[in-house]
Amino acid sequence: MKTIYETELTGAGMWSKVISRGKRVRFTDLKGGANVSLMLYNALERNERYNMPDTLKGQQVFYLTDGLCLHSDMGRVLASITEDTMGWHDTVCGVSDEADVRARFGEKTYQEAHNEWYRNGRECFLIELAKWGLGEESLLPNVNFFSKVVTDEVGGLSFVEGASEAGASITLQLEMDCLVVLNTCQHPLDPCPDYQEMPVRMEVLHGPVPHGCRTTHPENERAFVNTEDYHKLRF
Repeated sequence: MKTIYETELTGAGMWSKVISRGKRVRFTDLKGGANVSLMLYNALERNERYNMPDTLKGQQVFYLTDGLCLHSDMGRVLASITEDTMGWHDTVCGVSDEADVRARFGEKTYQEAHNEWYRNGRECFLIELAKWGLGEESLLPNVNFFSKVVTDEVGGLSFVEGASEAGASITLQLEMDCLVVLNTCQHPLDPCPDYQEMPVRMEVLHGPVPHGCRTTHPENERAFVNTEDYHKLRF
């Protein structure tokens, strides 16, 4: 595979761009304890978006790892996970907001701290969405890579500290042209008492196209067929 783009996301790490079908995106946790909150949209028809319920029920899972897909609300595959060294990524907890950050860490404003001020995941998502003419109505349940959350017998959620170590990585292959929107704010359930800014390396790669997750669940096969049918008349 050839790396065609690379950047290091630090601080709030807001980022958004359109990445074309067939390319792969690799995230690497550089120091351990990172979090990458991600939303995906069909780049050409942005009303089609990542759908958390369909992704989970169709594959009978609670978390994401290699061999699984991110499904859209139109029954297609937006991305598939081709490599994962961590093995468990949160799908249900969303992102922090201003009130959450203030309650946990206090307040540090831009006027006081300039670029060191405290950001939250919801604001970061909205800033990036605005660059594409999208707003609050386009917010959706996101994925949190490098964060592991488990449930107890009554459905309570618990954050697993130390689940992602330095060097952990996950690679997505985009099965459609996607608007990728992300930030690296702390996970909303992360119990660390300090506001942290964990760096993440992001690479976009180009190379042979595997479809290993196509056969892991019947719903994936159907979604891939729908995705291929969608592209037949578009190109």
